[in-house]
Amino acid sequence: MSCFALFFVFVIESWEMMIIVYTSPQIARDLSLDALSVGNLIGAIFVGMGIGSLIWSFICDRLGRKMTIISSLVLYGLISLLSVLSPDYYSLYVSRLLSGVAAAGMLIVTFPYFEELLPVRWRGPFTVYLAAGWPVGILCALGATVFLEQLGWRWIIGVSSLASLWAIVVTFLVPESPYWLAAVGRQSAARETIHRLSGGQVVVPPGSLLHVDTAERGMWRELVSGRMLPLTITQITLNFTFSWGYWGLQTWLPTLLQQRGLSVSQSYSFIAISALCMIPGYISASFLTGSYGRKKVLIWYIVAAALSGYAFANAETMSVVYASNFALSFFSLGAWGIWDTWIAEFYPTRVRTVGYSAAIFAQRVANIAAPTVIGALVAHGISFNVTTTIINLFMVASVVLAFFLPETEGKDLE
Repeated sequence: MSCFALFFVFVIESWEMMIIVYTSPQIARDLSLDALSVGNLIGAIFVGMGIGSLIWSFICDRLGRKMTIISSLVLYGLISLLSVLSPDYYSLYVSRLLSGVAAAGMLIVTFPYFEELLPVRWRGPFTVYLAAGWPVGILCALGATVFLEQLGWRWIIGVSSLASLWAIVVTFLVPESPYWLAAVGRQSAARETIHRLSGGQVVVPPGSLLHVDTAERGMWRELVSGRMLPLTITQITLNFTFSWGYWGLQTWLPTLLQQRGLSVSQSYSFIAISALCMIPGYISASFLTGSYGRKKVLIWYIVAAALSGYAFANAETMSVVYASNFALSFFSLGAWGIWDTWIAEFYPTRVRTVGYSAAIFAQRVANIAAPTVIGALVAHGISFNVTTTIINLFMVASVVLAFFLPETEGKDLE
């Protein structure tokens, strides 16, 4: 139940990031926005998440993993609800930015937290399954948009914000990370949590000392010094290129599809089917990573995603558009499942959430840049295939960077 509760936290993260994308046509009509303004508005939550990833990295070691997620969910829900009252573009932009600051807490903690609750043999496959919450969140966002469309974008965002009530479930079902508890000296609580997570099968004797690196605050300096410097630079750069390549397409996919002749409703159906194709991508990646390791499977999947993206960019018939995009969804999201697992395994406990914060910050920078740049290309009439080819080049860069990262399959967390 703990794993399911955290799985749905990730569903909520996906849902709330995508809801502004799917409501953006309504918002644009209501507030008379051009394509560039819409791109900036979509990027607002990611500006907030970029800022928030830095802020929450200092807070989470004080509060713990569990309280960070609960606090983040509650704050996000409150601010997002207030955003529906925004009278104009500027107030809506600020409210979405602030909601991003609040949401960043659950974003930087969910994957490291999830991995710290699992034994080594299940960590890889189960964490890839956690990443499958992304397409589920997309489907939730699409469902809310379609079913509440007649009520307007304010109702869609408002109802979606109520998902933050999941904080109640996390409060009662999810234990604190035994790694964090041991690191801050709460040995008894750590032993009790291990006993609970094992279903009573593992009993740590009272006299035994659970050891992890001491949790300290402000460990950013360690990320950019010594042996961690090249690792940090590589993973941050890969986070930027991979996120740019994926998000640059997803934020403008409805618009790009309409350029190919699909109606708004057809575009939503297309995206829903694409989201369903992501789920077997995660499952296959989870199965393969246990046999071949993180690095090989990630590289294979990104290469396949890049080839699918090339076919999508240069498709001459709608059947090729459909087939190539579904392949792109399958492989790119399978790769994301592996990558989200891999990032948190690079660093020891004392800097794990800080390292993940750096990764999230790089992703959010890409999320900010991509909608704005693609919006500018769309506004200037750049063609469908040129726009998607530019997006796809970032996927190619991600493949090159992955070769320089260490394999972590089967290794204990430090």
